[in-house]
Amino acid sequence: MPRPSPDPVSGRPRLGVAMIGHSFTGAVHSQAWRTAPRVFDLPFDVDMTVVCGRDPKGAARAAERLGWGDWAADWREVVRRDDVDVVDICTPGDSHADIAIAALAAGKHVLCEKPLANTVEEAERMAAAAQVAAEAGVRSMVGFNYRRVPALAHAARLIAAGRIGEVRHVRAQYLQDWIVDPEFPLVWRLRKERAGSGALGDLGSHVIDLLQHLTGERLTGVSATQATFVTERPLPRESSGLSARAGEQRGRVTVDDATAFTGRLEGGGLVVVEATRFATGRKNAMRIEVNGSRGSVAFDFESMNELLLYDAADPETEAGFRRILVTEPAHPYLGAWWPPGHGLGYEHAFVHQVHDFLTAVADGGSEPRPSFADGLQVQYVMQAVERSAVDFSRWTSVG
Repeated sequence: MPRPSPDPVSGRPRLGVAMIGHSFTGAVHSQAWRTAPRVFDLPFDVDMTVVCGRDPKGAARAAERLGWGDWAADWREVVRRDDVDVVDICTPGDSHADIAIAALAAGKHVLCEKPLANTVEEAERMAAAAQVAAEAGVRSMVGFNYRRVPALAHAARLIAAGRIGEVRHVRAQYLQDWIVDPEFPLVWRLRKERAGSGALGDLGSHVIDLLQHLTGERLTGVSATQATFVTERPLPRESSGLSARAGEQRGRVTVDDATAFTGRLEGGGLVVVEATRFATGRKNAMRIEVNGSRGSVAFDFESMNELLLYDAADPETEAGFRRILVTEPAHPYLGAWWPPGHGLGYEHAFVHQVHDFLTAVADGGSEPRPSFADGLQVQYVMQAVERSAVDFSRWTSVG
């Protein structure tokens, strides 16, 4: 892919970005594209060129509200544009493969939201396309944003440095309650043909990627169970054409409401994972604890600027989990932000994601991480989880 021409004022190459999809995820990504160039010394001048959505009026409103220079209603038109260098995919999973493969073939760098695809077959095609594109200098990355939370990035450093020794156990949870109400409508996230899976893909994929990233080990097998607690829901008004009260017309929920599984890592460590949208009272409780032979680390997203560290080498009189406030300039990403003690929020992980992605694009060497190959590996784990759950929790190897 030819490098963009330098800007005559800044001297940095201009990079035109297109975002496909503009709902919740698109809003968060837009904030990241707006903010990253103002916080980090990026290797490019970012131009938020165009946002794309199926509804022209909605796309036009999104362009104005989210800060994009233009709008479009056809993603195929967008990936062909000469002023677009990066395609950021924020659509439901059923369109990830088509958009990503077309964009890579057109020589565009691609950032794709997680999970990578709806099926292993789609993810395999995406990873293969990314490998071919990489040979021409075109980069791709999947958006597991929690890797970029400073406390978790610091935990990864500690584990890699051997601070907790050999990994023995991992406990990971992602708990939400946004569909506890049985009258909540049948949105696309509750339909398998659109989302691929339910709590497993939406929430579980995050902690699957995270636990493998933190430990540096892959899951080799799982034993799983899944549940769908509310099997029918009211159709959304735009789908049913209803303008009266909800509940007059209902549709079937075709994904899991909750998934739980045990697993084993390459090094022999045991894993317990829970992902649910029915943890009443929990809004976005993502938690992970890694226990090793020499210590432990623990993280709770509800206290996202803190990391707990236990060092087994401490004397008995001082033993206990130590609270680390991850806001110092020496901590990952924090040197670009506020004075020590001034915490960051949910959106900052996406800003860091843009920074890391564009830095890797400029470097031109190794693939950005997590790569499409990493996303494919998470897809293999999710496939094994679903197969195990169907087969009465039978132990299932990860492909």
